Amino acid sequence: MTIDIQYVKMSNSESMNAIVTEKLEKLAHKYDWLIRAEVFFKLENDKKGMGKICEIQLSAPGPRIFAKSEDNDFEKAAIETIHDLERQLAKRKSTFNQH
Repeated sequence: MTIDIQYVKMSNSESMNAIVTEKLEKLAHKYDWLIRAEVFFKLENDKKGMGKICEIQLSAPGPRIFAKSEDNDFEKAAIETIHDLERQLAKRKSTFNQH
């Protein structure tokens, strides 16, 4: 699986690259039919402090899988987004097994 990480309105972070890449490689190992992951980290002004956004889009057989999370920390947002993707992937895998 190819992983493409982009930062919007902020500078690159090697530590976030490492965290997200490690988590997504675990997903790719578990679901070997994943093709590509596009990760977007966005920084928005939010008075509540929840302006750190992580969006991940996965290319796989069938429709693309997308998840988005917003938190006060990029790492928390990324982990929550990956958990959402894992639930969607498990559901997609169960539909593959039925046919």
